[in-house]
Amino acid sequence: MNSQVRSSTSAWKAGLGAGLLGLSLAVYASLQPGSKAPDFTTQASLGGKVFSFSLAAALKQGPVVLYFYPAAFTKGCTVEAHEFAEATDRFKALGATVIGISHDDIDTLNKFSVSECRSKFAVAADPDLSISKAYDAKLFLIGRSDRTSYVIAPDGTVIYTYSALSPDAHVRNTMDALEKWKTQQQAKPGG
Repeated sequence: MNSQVRSSTSAWKAGLGAGLLGLSLAVYASLQPGSKAPDFTTQASLGGKVFSFSLAAALKQGPVVLYFYPAAFTKGCTVEAHEFAEATDRFKALGATVIGISHDDIDTLNKFSVSECRSKFAVAADPDLSISKAYDAKLFLIGRSDRTSYVIAPDGTVIYTYSALSPDAHVRNTMDALEKWKTQQQAKPGG
């Protein structure tokens, strides 16, 4: 192998390695507990009906479980939507609002909110990924959100963060974090 081919191969491997490292870091990058959750307002759909979702307004009602997912109607995102739909009543009993966010357009989300979210919780549009970027929930080099879930207290503080491409533990982990937070709130004087 001549030196020019070796140099080209080495540069390609280095670039691939850096790209894969960046991709893996993006999956684990997220706002940490104690961070202030960036406020946003965007179009959302619940039961196929479009409305304006405001994080600030939702937080006035109680904690918010905010989860980012790559794309509506994909296998993992459908599984995750079904699991959040099944758990929505338990989240509501704890005073929490659930909202999913993806890069999908609102027409796609209208369909997804009915068929996969079962009209139980809203899904919001982030077509330019500005919300995903603000929450450090954008996949590196890919025009989609990663799978990151947050629990946000009514004062706007992130109290829990979980990032994993597998949808398996997002509902359980956010529910556990919310229950723990609720117990701590009730134990406070005047709680």
